[in-house]
Amino acid sequence: MKDTTVTERAVQMDDIKISARGVQVYYGDNHAIKDVNVDIADKTVTAFIGPSGCGKSTFLRCLNRMNDTIDVCRVEGDILLDGEDIYDRRVDPVQLRAKVGMVFQKPNPFPKSIYDNVAYGPRIHGLARNKADLDEIVEKALRRGAIWDEVKDRLHAPGTGLSGGQQQRLCIARAVATEPEVLLMDEPCSALDPIATAQVEELIDELRTRYSVVIVTHSMQQAARVSQRTAFFHLGNLVEYGDTDQIFTNPEDSRTEAYISGRIG
Repeated sequence: MKDTTVTERAVQMDDIKISARGVQVYYGDNHAIKDVNVDIADKTVTAFIGPSGCGKSTFLRCLNRMNDTIDVCRVEGDILLDGEDIYDRRVDPVQLRAKVGMVFQKPNPFPKSIYDNVAYGPRIHGLARNKADLDEIVEKALRRGAIWDEVKDRLHAPGTGLSGGQQQRLCIARAVATEPEVLLMDEPCSALDPIATAQVEELIDELRTRYSVVIVTHSMQQAARVSQRTAFFHLGNLVEYGDTDQIFTNPEDSRTEAYISGRIG
């Protein structure tokens, strides 16, 4: 077995969107993430895989400072977005989360209309000068969320009245309405049926033409289907990171091979 330093393959990455160096995360005395180094490319889907409790969601939440909301959580190291330190004290986390959107495990539409769910972010960030601007932003986001045709005639109906798969696509539309540069997805299909999962996976493939997408998934099959790059986490360590095809067919670390073949996890 190799040591706990990540195995990184030499891959040409034209455009690094997020760069993390020496990232450590502590929950009180619990050392949850240990010395993670990773470069995440733009216009690419990067999947984080690994057993439950391995740290993949914890690390994902570092990328838009969601861990700031947990009192006992402490993050060390450097995370750069386009070369800028997102943990610099001058960075406003609210503005950061407009740039680095997030979609959660369970669909969580606001108890508002479909229109107001999507308009919420653009309103608080002042992205629309008038109602016509806002209408255009909402339509564009719903189209990017691949749900416009299903809801265009009932924009003022409650978002909570949609099916689970539609709610998740609404949440994706809500996340892209602020024109983010990165889209984080934490197990976005785990609460969905197979048909809704297929729709969201197809949408993820479309979204990568505009955004850097990072997805946490328990499903290795899903990671293989939707991602170009895969990172394998185990016991808080980033064990191996590289092209998805290579990670699944020819991993370099014995722990990665053991997880993919079902011997650990």
